[in-house]
Amino acid sequence: MAHRIAVVGGGFAGLWGAASAARARARFAVPEAELEIVLVSPGPFHVIRVRCYEADLEPVRVPLDDVLSPIGVRRVQARVTGIDATARSLTLEGGAGAITGLEYDRLLLASGSELVRPAIPMGQQTFDVDSYEGARRLAGHLAALAEKPRNEAACTAVVIGGGLVGIEIACELPGRLRSALGADAAVRVVLVDRGDIGADMGEGRGIILDALAALRIESRPSARVTAIDQTGVALDSGEHIATATVVFATGMRASPLTEGFGVTRDRLGRLPVDRFLMVEGVESVYAAGDCAQVQTDDLGHVSVMSCQHARPMGRLAGHNMVCDLTGRLAERVPFTAPDYVTVLDLGPYGALYTSGWERGTVVAKGAEAKATKQTINGMRIYPPRPATRGAIFAAAAPVIQSRPSVKTSG
Repeated sequence: MAHRIAVVGGGFAGLWGAASAARARARFAVPEAELEIVLVSPGPFHVIRVRCYEADLEPVRVPLDDVLSPIGVRRVQARVTGIDATARSLTLEGGAGAITGLEYDRLLLASGSELVRPAIPMGQQTFDVDSYEGARRLAGHLAALAEKPRNEAACTAVVIGGGLVGIEIACELPGRLRSALGADAAVRVVLVDRGDIGADMGEGRGIILDALAALRIESRPSARVTAIDQTGVALDSGEHIATATVVFATGMRASPLTEGFGVTRDRLGRLPVDRFLMVEGVESVYAAGDCAQVQTDDLGHVSVMSCQHARPMGRLAGHNMVCDLTGRLAERVPFTAPDYVTVLDLGPYGALYTSGWERGTVVAKGAEAKATKQTINGMRIYPPRPATRGAIFAAAAPVIQSRPSVKTSG
């Protein structure tokens, strides 16, 4: 009797989970007619989500079929609205609201995460770079500013959230505002956070603050936004910032699809998984990427919501599901990722590359780190090009990549 592996999500974990499962199927000589692999995603694209802060969105989307078709993975374009782990079935909502079901023998939940917006009054349109759609809306808004009066509000952008995403989009916005309003425009970018800006970047925090100063980005640490209206942003200090552009970068929470399994999730809504990426206490269900929390080493560190962990989690989960389903438990590969790095884009200032869970060592900064960041964003995290069957299978091997090397800008 034929079996089916279902993968929910076409992001980093989902795409590479499906590809790794197809690789294992081929490696173990399991006929495709005996093991079907289906990837369910609401759209036809794999989005390089970590690039959504950039001005050029053309390279951000990769057609899923370019990767899935050569390796025999079927794609279903639908939104998963329910999971019945007991019956091993998914409820799908397709085009025009059509509801269908999809049964599975093994499931990989890789439906990602969503931006968490604070519960404050909002009287004007706000933006984010959490998704391609959000990034496109922001790009359209910035372009439209050129047709409006060049007043203080039009020239000012407020970014709410001083974490990595907030810092990256803040560093891009001065240039993007000038592109829309003119090189002589008196642009202003204000970065607001409830804590200290860059507090989690260890030894690199000083470099971040230098970058913000060099780019003339204002900081409002230890500040809370109390309201957003048509005129701008109000802070708990009483300050009012006139702005027409408000960008949220206020952190992420795991997909709501994690809620229905009856297990205790972490503070970010992630499912607990064992070293083989199987959800603890739930039979036949695996999870990877932003949906899952896995131990990365023997020191108590756990995975972060980052493609640095989502991609290998997907690769190992896909491989392990096939091993599980075909009785090859001894060939499963446990997840381990003791080496952790952060490469943060700082716009025209360059970038910052740190190593260690406490980000205690600055590996590179400025132009050197920027070249490494561009290699990561433009090559390392992409499917192979051209996407041949052999190249895809090579990229889908259940391994942890070594840290990115430092590239010189020349």
